[in-house]
Amino acid sequence: MLDRPDKPLNENNPGSPRQVLAVCVLLLLAVGLVFGRTVNHEFINLDDDVCVSENPWVSEGLTAQSIGWAFTSRHVGNWDPLTWISHIVDWRIYGENAGGHHLTNLLLHAATAILLFLVLRQMTGRLWPSALAAALFAVHPLRVESVAWVTERKDVLSGLFFMLTLAAYVGYARHRRFSLVRYLAVIVLFALGLMSKPMLVTLPCVLLLLDYWPLRRTSSQRPAAVAARLAAEKIPLFALAAACCAVTVWAQQVPEYQYGPLWWRIGNAAISYVNYLGSFFYPAGLAPLCPRTQFDLPLWQVIGSLLILLGVTAAVFAWARKRPYLPVGWLWYLGMMFPVVGLVPFGTQAMADRFTYLPQIGLCIALVWGAADPCRSWPHRRWVCGVGSAVVLAALMACAWRQTSYWRDSETLWNRTIACTSRNYTAHNALGNALADQGRLDEATSQYRKALEIWPDYPSAHFNLGVAAGSRGRRNEAIAHYRRAIKANPYYAAAHNNLADALLAVGSLDEAIGHSRAAITIAPTFPEYHYTLGNAWLLSGKFNGAVEEYLKALDVRPDNAETHYYLAIALIGLGRREEAAEHYRRALEINPDVLNNRIDLDELLSDQGE
Repeated sequence: MLDRPDKPLNENNPGSPRQVLAVCVLLLLAVGLVFGRTVNHEFINLDDDVCVSENPWVSEGLTAQSIGWAFTSRHVGNWDPLTWISHIVDWRIYGENAGGHHLTNLLLHAATAILLFLVLRQMTGRLWPSALAAALFAVHPLRVESVAWVTERKDVLSGLFFMLTLAAYVGYARHRRFSLVRYLAVIVLFALGLMSKPMLVTLPCVLLLLDYWPLRRTSSQRPAAVAARLAAEKIPLFALAAACCAVTVWAQQVPEYQYGPLWWRIGNAAISYVNYLGSFFYPAGLAPLCPRTQFDLPLWQVIGSLLILLGVTAAVFAWARKRPYLPVGWLWYLGMMFPVVGLVPFGTQAMADRFTYLPQIGLCIALVWGAADPCRSWPHRRWVCGVGSAVVLAALMACAWRQTSYWRDSETLWNRTIACTSRNYTAHNALGNALADQGRLDEATSQYRKALEIWPDYPSAHFNLGVAAGSRGRRNEAIAHYRRAIKANPYYAAAHNNLADALLAVGSLDEAIGHSRAAITIAPTFPEYHYTLGNAWLLSGKFNGAVEEYLKALDVRPDNAETHYYLAIALIGLGRREEAAEHYRRALEINPDVLNNRIDLDELLSDQGE
């Protein structure tokens, strides 16, 4: 049996029920004040389109097929089925109303902040430090990206399950006897968190830190033996984390050009740790994407960052005996940031605000408890600490409120990003997409070319230039750009599909079929890719193959008039006229203004004597 504290850790004042309720209400109001304006915001073209607003699986509703897709998909390089299901449910409730999706993010974040307060109070028995730490987490400007971006539902949803897991673990650890039910609750909640976002893989390590402080489960005559038992206790959690890591590697399929040499990744990790630390204390110039442009780093920055990290680590461990919360908070930050500081390749970004969502809770704990303990001996500590805390929180809320305003639409967001970052090719590319959506194609093309001036092999910019050229009828130019995109990123499914479509237009049927098959291999659930391959088989005269692919496309998107139309043509090629007539009728029901459908249907019905 593991060591358990003999009495509740209700040091100082845990607060009355009224005080606890008041803090919860104030946290909810603070989150609503800072992030409430997002309910009037639009979807952002930073994956909100491909993940939510234009994702056919999300709009299909909660069906067996969509749930199956959520658990088997590696769409946009992620495996987070619970997050996909939450988007599907939201679409069922709110439909295309982006404000409803934003509201869900806001409520989840508020719930996470309130649970953080309750868990800290439960563990430490201290009301006001717990409230302040939760408030710092709730309204910090670095939270804006996670809350104001619909696609980052994974952050706020996983944060909720993270807090629920901590609460369940505290209940388990405080119970005098081993409770299988409580233990299973920890495992189930942790699994749900991993299915929301894989970043929770470090949570078992956080639990080991909490065993040291504030749960104090390591106090024993035999600390080594107790530590070994505490680690063994978490073997099922580590096993879940390892499985999640394996699935994440399978889902991401990171192309080699994103890896970077090991020495660069180590240096970038050190710089990222320090930059995130700086942003915690001075959150200015925040932007949604900070991409790397090349694999070179100033040596002085790498050495300076390593020295800072080593210095802080030495300092917190020097104070560990008297102030155990310092190493706990610092190691919480270092450990939870580890999966996203760049040592493991997962994208082109060097840093991102959303990565700090849970890791910087450790900094909040270390900072608040580190400030609260020395204040105990001050004669007017309540007034001084109260006023100081209010000033800090007000400043953070004002900064976060302003930062939230930049997320109201895509054009505003990317203009702001370009203004406060340098050589940001992703921002130029995304701004180009926003302008293209408004029909400002010349301005959009200019932004794509600016992106390529920074990174000549940027796959997305070549893809978008291909789309722009194709819309103007310049097929050869479009084909050239799609080829460049695929050369840079062989896993670019949309580029394979668009290239196949362009090749069909110029009569290169065999090559088009090859690229269409490649798109389906990479993303087998997208109806557009099956539709393109169906067109290729149709033009090749292989009607059975065309019918098969069109039916697969209709399984996902049954209300597509063009798919019904061409399926009818393929069925006529097979002599199945009655089935063809049904699909012609369906095409007319969906889009009655398509004249070709009406004429073909009239001719077909006339041939049948109807």
